[in-house]
Amino acid sequence: MSELLKDKIERLRVEAQNLHANTAEEVEALRQKYLSKKGDVSLLFDDFKALTKEQKAQWGASVNQLKQQFESQIKQMREQMESKVQTVAYKEDLTRTPDSIGLGARHPLSLVREQIITIFSRIGFTVADGPEVEDDKHVFGMLNFAPEHPARDMQDTFFVEKQEGVQKPTDILLRTHTSSVQTRALTDWAKALNNDPANAPQSLRILCPGRVFRNEAISARAHCFFHQVEGLYVDKNVSFADLRQALLYFAKEMFGPDTQIRLRPSYFPFTEPSAEMDISCDLCGGKGCAFCKGTGWVEILGCGMVDPNVLESCGIDSKVYSGYAFGMGVERIANLKYRVKDLRLFSENDVRFLEQFESC
Repeated sequence: MSELLKDKIERLRVEAQNLHANTAEEVEALRQKYLSKKGDVSLLFDDFKALTKEQKAQWGASVNQLKQQFESQIKQMREQMESKVQTVAYKEDLTRTPDSIGLGARHPLSLVREQIITIFSRIGFTVADGPEVEDDKHVFGMLNFAPEHPARDMQDTFFVEKQEGVQKPTDILLRTHTSSVQTRALTDWAKALNNDPANAPQSLRILCPGRVFRNEAISARAHCFFHQVEGLYVDKNVSFADLRQALLYFAKEMFGPDTQIRLRPSYFPFTEPSAEMDISCDLCGGKGCAFCKGTGWVEILGCGMVDPNVLESCGIDSKVYSGYAFGMGVERIANLKYRVKDLRLFSENDVRFLEQFESC
């Protein structure tokens, strides 16, 4: 190997020992200078052509050793830079007041739902749950819906499995109301009364909150899914006066002690008599305004005495027991409470909208 080549290797070996860099960028620049395809170490291999076979073996070993030396030095420098960055990151003032962490907010429908449950739990109601995908029997059949009732039609109900022709009890659908939970609870209670009357509960008082589905066009005032809270109380000698008193208590707890209610005759297949309940407008105090359309009243829920046919279909003796039921839309109550004009806002997950409500 010529003296010239030996001088090249020795010079580069000295440079490898004296490599120095202050930043990660400088380390990368050194790697490019010495180890890239056109770097000083790589160019040494170009001198192979002028060497004999024996010289090539010696020359190749020397160049590979030099290359490994540069790689080791640069790797060590890179690790030192990374360690230095981590060390600097931990040199924060630990006594400094920390930056505030933004917390999420509870969804307005969750707030209203829990408030409704809390109010009714004070007078003995407990929460019952049931499936969202139900059969026709529990959603319609046991609730006194006639086979030709419009609510059974495809334009109102999302059917999952439906037989041709007239609706069958085994048809599968997305529940259109949480009353299906009531029929299941009544059936279970009837079994308990028949099997062990001494130890079975002597009354049934439940709330049925949950999501329901209806085949409707989505707009500011309607959606294809929404949330309900329905209530059911069955016992001996339950009267319409009991229903009115429970709903008056709810209205005053939810909307304020000065709230008044009125019950207007209505019709539901599963209650008789049936009524719609209005509350006095809390904006105008019942005097009439744009919100209540000048009437002084705002509708919030439907209610009534449980139809004897419903009790009998669930196995309850309607000559011994009576009861009342009511149902309200959570979105409707939230609209009245928070003055939200567009139902779609509740399901769009717009953070700007949700941040307006109570923090977690």
